[in-house]
Amino acid sequence: MEMTIHSGLTPETAASKFAALGSEQRLAVLDVLVRAGSEGLPIGVLGERCGISGSTLTHHLKILAAAGLVTQSRQGRSIICAGADYAEVRALSDYLLRHCCADASCATEHSHG
Repeated sequence: MEMTIHSGLTPETAASKFAALGSEQRLAVLDVLVRAGSEGLPIGVLGERCGISGSTLTHHLKILAAAGLVTQSRQGRSIICAGADYAEVRALSDYLLRHCCADASCATEHSHG
């Protein structure tokens, strides 16, 4: 059963995006890109900051891009910049926090009973 929540993500879509972050290296790449701001970073700089380079970095960027978490721009044959897709990252955050503390009063009532 597909249920859509207020962030616009279905549980299936959210799970897919979280799965893309299921690697320490991919999480590090996204963290560096979020810190870099909306303009992103040249691939070489991104690799230096993450400690990942070459085909390994390209592999991780491909997975993050397929999940919609990273955008890439090209100049000729080279990928010159990659940036975090802040709307998608925020949607994941919203997905996790959508019912924040909704059951807190219920939990408090049971702990006193």
